[in-house]
Amino acid sequence: MMRNIHLLIIDPQNDFCDLPENYLPTDAATNTQISPALPVAGAHADMLRLASLIRRGGTGISNISVTLDSHHRLDIAHPGFWHTAGLQPVQAFTQISAAEVSNGKYQPRDARALPRTLSYLDALESAGRYQLMVWPVHCEIGTWGQNVHADIHAAYNEWEDANQRIVAKLNKGANPWTEHYSAVMAEVPDAEDPDTQLNSSFIATLAAADEVLIAGEAGSHCVRATTEHIVENFGAQQLSKLVLITDCISPVGGFDAQYQSFLRDMQEKGLRLAQSADILPELLANASGP
Repeated sequence: MMRNIHLLIIDPQNDFCDLPENYLPTDAATNTQISPALPVAGAHADMLRLASLIRRGGTGISNISVTLDSHHRLDIAHPGFWHTAGLQPVQAFTQISAAEVSNGKYQPRDARALPRTLSYLDALESAGRYQLMVWPVHCEIGTWGQNVHADIHAAYNEWEDANQRIVAKLNKGANPWTEHYSAVMAEVPDAEDPDTQLNSSFIATLAAADEVLIAGEAGSHCVRATTEHIVENFGAQQLSKLVLITDCISPVGGFDAQYQSFLRDMQEKGLRLAQSADILPELLANASGP
């Protein structure tokens, strides 16, 4: 009997991939080439390896889930939300603290948003996981950048046709008042928005698997946050079923130390680190049965 092997692909989206020129489309409105908004070095190669794994070992995969970063242009973590004390734009990759907002160094462009903004920043910093980062506008809902990497999309479409199963898609990030790195819950859940709160049903789906393979982008942020939240909500005896496919994951530039620390921490907790070449024989053996 086949083991239930669940492949979780985190944010395999165009905006996060360092795509070569032949993968880039032209914007019909401006007649200019569209480029990824937040490309992660190595992500394109990660996605090619992962697509190959799905194609070659897909008969041994029971379920596939894909998470999709899904943002509005106006978002607390995007530049357009902010200006400086001198009413100048805030550049992408600026970190903003609650103290800097309190002293006026950075302010929301809509002054009415200040109380909620400060409340959010205080809650975010109290959690001790992240400080607000202003990212380039990325994975804007309805854009090419939000779409799944072409090879991953083609590979899981083939898997769906062959297995008569649907790849589950989990959107995250549409609430503009909280960062939502994790597919399991937002960094600061909104009491009035269930989509930001712990996704207990998805946790249960993963817990029902015999093994959960985790890949995607980026290892320093969304893969890390999702995995950490899964670990927090799994029983200790279940952690060994979680596998990080490390050659199908890369960190955001400048955050490699955080990524390596995450890998060490997960390994110490009992998660397995593997490469796609290690996983393929397991999938093929699972497909052939005992």
